[in-house]
Order: sequence, then structure tokens, then C-alpha cells
Amino acid sequence: MRLQDKVAIVTGGGGGIGRATALRFADEGARVVVSDIHAESGEETVEQVRKMGGDAIFVKTDTANEGEMKALVEECEQHYGGLDILFNNAGVSNEEVKLADVSVEEWDRVVSINLKGVFLGMKFSIPLMEKRNGGSIVNTSSLLGFKGKKYMAPYNASKGGVITLTKNAALEYGSKNIRVNAVCPGVIDTNIVTPWREDERKWPIISKANALKRVGQPEEIANAVLFLVSDEASYVTGTSLLVDGGGLTF
Repeated sequence: MRLQDKVAIVTGGGGGIGRATALRFADEGARVVVSDIHAESGEETVEQVRKMGGDAIFVKTDTANEGEMKALVEECEQHYGGLDILFNNAGVSNEEVKLADVSVEEWDRVVSINLKGVFLGMKFSIPLMEKRNGGSIVNTSSLLGFKGKKYMAPYNASKGGVITLTKNAALEYGSKNIRVNAVCPGVIDTNIVTPWREDERKWPIISKANALKRVGQPEEIANAVLFLVSDEASYVTGTSLLVDGGGLTF
């Protein structure tokens, strides 16, 4: 198994890409700390891991909150003795309005969770990885971190920031054997695209706006993340891996 005896934190692990990745990690032998702001869904992920014979705990966390992110990493160290893998995955979309109509409160909410949360995850996790003489971090960006989409300014800006922050961290900690990469999903079948799915006019277009003409599944992102955190990607750092069905080329 590719992650035997590794310890991993997955933020946003209560559903979608986070849950699929937590299950994938556990299936490959990792002990998983599942983090989510929604306790019920996070506990459900832990239950699924345990049913498959894996080892997991849940820690309720608001990733935009410095104290809670610090406590998450401390709980991981206390329970499992260290940390090898961080999947900074928690994220939100935004109310779709033109840039000038975005409220400051909405901007702050989206950027705090999507970008500040990634920063906090790395800030508190990297010292634990240094104790282990290495580790692997994957941050969730997006296809929209590469290109614009109307009415999505806070989300797009935050995800573009994740790409650059990933490169910065990779440069600073490569000498410590800590690899830092980003995964950039296209349109994936999760709750974050529910508003698009409910638009009977736009959804048939959005759902096929890529080379493969379909929506991606959370498990397909989980497989990419597994590769990035595994030893198979030992010479991969500072990259942003598009898993978008060819959406950027469309």
C-alpha cells in the first residue's frame, strides 16, 4: 500500500472531493484526520473509513480560524504522533454577481476559507513535517484559478492565489524534503456546483464544456491527489495539476 503507516490530514473531508480522498488515503494504509466545519458529515466520513477497516478521527474545524487550525494540527500530533500528508481541500464558492456588486463581507468570507485556510494549514503543518524529515502537501485550487469566469471574482482570485502560494511553499521547503503541489479540478459532481446544476439553461452547457464532454467525479480527483502525495511523485513539487477533463483547452 502506497501510504502505509503515513498520517494524513484532510480538510473539507465531510463530503465530495475531501471524503473521496480520505477514503482513498485510508485504503492505501494512511491514518486519517478528517476535518470539516460540519460535524455530522465529517463523522460520517470517519465511520466509512472505519467500516473499511481504516483508522480515522474527526476534528471539527473552521479553516479560516487560526486557533482552530492550530488545534487541528495539535490534535493530529497528539493522537497519531506526527504528520506526513496534508490535503488542504476545504473551500466554498461565492454568490454569483458582477465584481462591483460583490460585498466586502462576501469577498472576505471566500478568500478567508479558500486562501487563508490553505496558508494556515501549511503554517501549522510544516513544522510537524520537518520533525519527520519530510512530507507532502496538496492544496486544492481549481480550473478557474487559471482562467476567469464571469461573476466568480472572489472564488477565482482565491484559487489563483492558491496556485502561487503553492509555488512559494515548494520553493521554501524543498530543501526540507517537503513537497507542495496543487490539484486543480474542473467541474466535479459535488455540492459546490449545485447552483449551476439547478440552472436548466446553463447546466447542459457547463457540464459538457471540456474535451471529455462530461462532469468529473470526486474519486477522479482523489486518485490524482493520491499520486501527488505518494512516493510515485517524489520528483514533483511546485506544480498545479489540472484534472479538468480538458476544460482549460476547451
